[in-house]
Amino acid sequence: MESKAISNLASLVTDDFAQAVKLIYNSKGRVIITGIGKSAIIANKIVATLNSTGTPAIFMHAADAIHGDLGLILKDDVVICISKSGNTPEIKVLVPLIKSAKNKMIAITGNTDSFLGQQADFVLNAYVEQEACPNNLAPTTSTTAQLVIGDALAVCLLELRGFSSNDFAKYHPGGALGKKLYLRVSDISSVNEKPQVMPNTSIKNIIIEITEKMLGVTAVVENGKIIGIITDGDLRRMLTKVNDFSALTAKDIMSPNPKHINVDAMAVDALEVMETNGISQLLVEDNGLYAGVVHLHDLIKEGIL
Repeated sequence: MESKAISNLASLVTDDFAQAVKLIYNSKGRVIITGIGKSAIIANKIVATLNSTGTPAIFMHAADAIHGDLGLILKDDVVICISKSGNTPEIKVLVPLIKSAKNKMIAITGNTDSFLGQQADFVLNAYVEQEACPNNLAPTTSTTAQLVIGDALAVCLLELRGFSSNDFAKYHPGGALGKKLYLRVSDISSVNEKPQVMPNTSIKNIIIEITEKMLGVTAVVENGKIIGIITDGDLRRMLTKVNDFSALTAKDIMSPNPKHINVDAMAVDALEVMETNGISQLLVEDNGLYAGVVHLHDLIKEGIL
């Protein structure tokens, strides 16, 4: 039932939607979003979505607005009122006060003929035939429709602003989502140890290097360039193949031409290389020279995986 209601919203879109988007986009102020009951909860979510995509927004509860919170609304702010019926007592009190302050008002309502629908500058029709609630009482389908309209506004504004993934990362620096957008390989590899051996390094010293650097791997480096890699697994496999390994050196054990990644690459790209090749360590290069190691555990710790 909710799915059908959402599909039907497209047929209800009028030029008011485009004008509402332009109004917000061209506004020098913020977006104040208000509602009561379940609509207030939807308003809070739309506020959060707008703020995270480059449109400053503030929530104002409709009941609190008429008891002092009207002071939130500044001269250039645009107000969005959300109400299924458009005729609740709080809305009927609040709307004239917003109009008297000369702020532009956008209505998201399921009743375009309501008091709110008639008073708003632009009306976004959130009509639903009935609630998913079997008693047709609990706000279910109607709040879903309101949410979808709010998302549509946010996405249109995002596109108008040319809001990029880099911009998105600025607003989400602490979360895993943000890290996927801004965390680079260098941010991880630079704090790791940098295990490396020469091609002629003895097996004893290889084991010492891998053990001390605690990454389960070492690069084999010649003239600053990566020529191979030796992992814990390579050592174990080597022990099963030969009886006398005392004379072996790094070049005898290493896997040549290992997978590597540039120091400036995104951490999420390093994860993709690891997953594609079934490996848990990846060597890092900087301008063709060995620069360190990034481990799968590092990416898990950072929330990339």
